[in-house]
Amino acid sequence: MHTVWKGSISFGLVNIPVKLHTATDNKDIKLRQLHKECMKPISYKKVCEGCSEEVKPEDIVRAYEYSKNKFVVLDEEELEKLRKENEDKAVQIIDFVKLEEIDPIYFEKSYFLAPDSGGSKAYSLLRKALEESGKIGVAKIIIRAKEQLAVVRVYKELLVMETIHFPDEVRKASDVPNIPLDQTVVQKELETALLLVDQLTTEFNPEKYTDDYRTALMELIEEKKVSSPPIETDSKQQPAAASNVTDLMAALQASLDKTKKKKTPARKRTPKAKTS
Repeated sequence: MHTVWKGSISFGLVNIPVKLHTATDNKDIKLRQLHKECMKPISYKKVCEGCSEEVKPEDIVRAYEYSKNKFVVLDEEELEKLRKENEDKAVQIIDFVKLEEIDPIYFEKSYFLAPDSGGSKAYSLLRKALEESGKIGVAKIIIRAKEQLAVVRVYKELLVMETIHFPDEVRKASDVPNIPLDQTVVQKELETALLLVDQLTTEFNPEKYTDDYRTALMELIEEKKVSSPPIETDSKQQPAAASNVTDLMAALQASLDKTKKKKTPARKRTPKAKTS
């Protein structure tokens, strides 16, 4: 399985060297576009809106449009420096929470976590601690120059990291139009609906759900390969961490002591002001 990232998970003073593997596959069938007249693939060129000329990769700079047609240019050296300053190759667990406290709308992409050299003992410890506590870890990680919020949880016999959206990336439900808030529900209709829900209730078995459209599309493609002459083209191919803590007990105790020092018994939390 291809490794997409190497680094470590840290909780307290414990560091676990790990490898990250993509947990899911995109099974979408990708169709190319051909020119109807000559049956050649359609290419997409980068053309300048001002001079209508095709632009080479070396003549392109990146910029942020902060207002209509107003840009601030960012050079690659500045962006690379910023990436290096923030990319420490560590998944730092910040808090532990219950999985049911996180709404599924926040979840984005799943990754399998495997222990790297010397990390098996600490990996097993974290897995067992999550199982026994019934909690998941909330963490931060930088993948491909983007900081991500994530959770670390147990899935079958391994640890899984799920990237999740930051709160400001989830649009406000109140902005969705035409939602009936005070609609009166007829009791008889509700009882019938609940009866239907009860009749359709079962244990979740993911194996019973299949992508019928993708299956039918592949069958059509296979039929066309047999019944139609192949179309050949001569188009050009497009170019395709921190050290481990050996004494786990010492690291755990030191982390516990550090956490105790931060807590003050009589102090109450002040709710943070909401930002829009």
